[in-house]
Amino acid sequence: MKTFSDHPVRRLASLLLGLVAMALVVGGCDPGAKSARGFRLPDGNAEKGKAAFVKLQCNTCHGVDGVALPPPVSKSPITVVLGGEVMRVRTYGELVTSVINPAHVISEKYRKELEGKLSPMPEFNESMTVAQLIDLVAFLQPHYKTLQMDYVLIH
Repeated sequence: MKTFSDHPVRRLASLLLGLVAMALVVGGCDPGAKSARGFRLPDGNAEKGKAAFVKLQCNTCHGVDGVALPPPVSKSPITVVLGGEVMRVRTYGELVTSVINPAHVISEKYRKELEGKLSPMPEFNESMTVAQLIDLVAFLQPHYKTLQMDYVLIH
């Protein structure tokens, strides 16, 4: 006995519906003109990045997990340690964005201390070279370590 779904017209309709759905999903994945797809800076030099970190006085407000840095010229009321154990890997793009657009993501912990400012970090877009940006990211990225979660099974 044939079922309702065995009918050739029904199978064709299901196939067409599936193809339309797939086309919508694939078409909906196009991120548009402002997509970062295809964006990649050249590889940087971590030692030069550390030197740029100090030269740009990033160490006034930031420490880097596991790195000895010279004392800052002045002291900030907020110190943010970069690197260390994190729940997920900080991507190259996220680090670049954090440097050139510091107000993009600010932790709730620090937002309360900002008193209405978008970010306490100054913008370096007019004073930092592209080479310094590339080297800063090369210096910072290896200092992030993904936390390993231990799963406990409950019986």
